[in-house]
Amino acid sequence: MIPPLVDHLDSVTMERNDRLANLGIFGAAAVTWVLVVLVVTTRDPIIDPAAGFIGAALMGAAIGLTTIPVFWLVVFGRHRGITYRGDWMRAIRRGAWVGLVTTIFIVLRLQGALELPIALFILALVFVAEATLSVDR
Repeated sequence: MIPPLVDHLDSVTMERNDRLANLGIFGAAAVTWVLVVLVVTTRDPIIDPAAGFIGAALMGAAIGLTTIPVFWLVVFGRHRGITYRGDWMRAIRRGAWVGLVTTIFIVLRLQGALELPIALFILALVFVAEATLSVDR
């Protein structure tokens, strides 16, 4: 006999507030992705230089918002379904890093200044900053 499916759902242990926060942030990311598609398909960065910066900011925001719940869910799963204090702030900070780095890379690419040493230096700065901020005290 097959046991009921409800017994095997992992989401039963997730708090309602955490679930709503994840869905809300994913919803905001979806709206931002729609704006990205709108800007990318209707504006040309060669004709309108501001369109490139607007698109870069929107892409960075969309990727950052998309990764926030993913970072939180990875930690939530690693902690076996337990949410610790600071998990959400850490996920938001890491999503902000991803969004910021994405925006910087896109702007540098638009300006023709993106090269491997610059990209590696930016990534190294982010990794050192995140490692410093993530130390448990």
